[in-house]
Amino acid sequence: MLDTPPKNVTINKIYYKKTADPVSDKWDVPISTTAKNCRNYIREIVDNLNLEPNPNKKVIALSIGDPTVYGNLVPAKETTDALIETVLNGKHNGYGGSCGLDCSRNAVAEYLSYDGVEVQAEDVILCSGCSSSLDLCITVLADGTRGQNILVPKPGFPIYRTLAESMGVEVRHYDLLPEENWELDLDDVESKIDSKTAAIVINNPSNPCGSVYSEEHLRNVLRLAERNKIPIIADEIYERLVFPGNKFVSVASLGAKVPLLICGGLAKRFLVPGWRLGWIVVHDPVGAFAAVRKGLVCLSQRIIGSNTLVQGAMTKILLETPQSFHDELMNTLIETANIAYEEIGKIRGLKPFMPQGAMYMMVQIKSECFPQFNDGLEFVSKLMEEESTFCLPGEAFGLGGYMRIIITVPKELMVEACERLANFCNKYYKPKPCQLLPPVSIE
Repeated sequence: MLDTPPKNVTINKIYYKKTADPVSDKWDVPISTTAKNCRNYIREIVDNLNLEPNPNKKVIALSIGDPTVYGNLVPAKETTDALIETVLNGKHNGYGGSCGLDCSRNAVAEYLSYDGVEVQAEDVILCSGCSSSLDLCITVLADGTRGQNILVPKPGFPIYRTLAESMGVEVRHYDLLPEENWELDLDDVESKIDSKTAAIVINNPSNPCGSVYSEEHLRNVLRLAERNKIPIIADEIYERLVFPGNKFVSVASLGAKVPLLICGGLAKRFLVPGWRLGWIVVHDPVGAFAAVRKGLVCLSQRIIGSNTLVQGAMTKILLETPQSFHDELMNTLIETANIAYEEIGKIRGLKPFMPQGAMYMMVQIKSECFPQFNDGLEFVSKLMEEESTFCLPGEAFGLGGYMRIIITVPKELMVEACERLANFCNKYYKPKPCQLLPPVSIE
């Protein structure tokens, strides 16, 4: 930097500044409030755990929400062939519209038009994965500068909190009821609503609970939202991933007079999470979302659209993947879930909750049976240290006293993991002493 302006050059004295003293001449680049507020709650918890596996045992990770990591679950041939064809024909190497290619939006609309729902292509906005879809939905509805809040489930996927709090939006947690298949505690939901509530987030099927909500329960949720005039953000990334005896019901199919933003994507049902293709469907039966539609278009322009190669393959992926692929995936998941439920159900001090869908199972850790551990964090840390088996503690989802396991691992690994869990719990299980009953007088 020059200490004096060069000759024959006029410098506005307001902007010209002599170089600072070398001792204090250092960079000071502050970060934004959004960056300061952005926190990954799972990583914060996991990174602070003492996760040193037993060197004599190979690690079994029952914690990773990516269904592809063990290699036992792979996408359909139709899915991979469609992408290869798109790459080779070279027709989708350029930019697409910020909301997505017309052919891809049409494919999503057709794919989601069932059970009486008719989705139009103009209702669809394509995003970079479902997390991007959730980001846009929360951003368009909630504003931290206005002191707004959103309601999210507890236990629930922490990305909702990460996205909202990074923008200064307050997060209020409503309870799910484990004894009622993790349904929403509607009284608790309503108690959290005030004039600053911008949206209610519901996740069906659920991560981490594996619950699938009935039509009756969803209608009750929608009545609550309509009564309070609160829009809903519906995270349906696990749509149709349900076990026999259950049915996935999209909130869009129920004819309620509630404006909805529905989030989904290819990641889970089609086993391609790294392809980063999600969507938002705007469902607005009351005409409340005119400004929201425009806002979503503006927000989508920040990344100038999602991956065009995947978009080019969307029609074949969504509409030509055979039902037999989806059936086989569900058969695999439920077989593994049954193994976990049966084997963990035999372990003293643990209580598994059989999922109805998705890719997860919640397990209660009966703390009174393990007094050596102050909380679930210590429990899973010691489990890793001794048995090289890692489960995500419930604290990662806002609910202590539980842990979440995945049901996407190969069956033989699930069997071994359950054996390790049993060994660990048998070692530390301490039953509560018998409570003596007061004497009964006999007259």
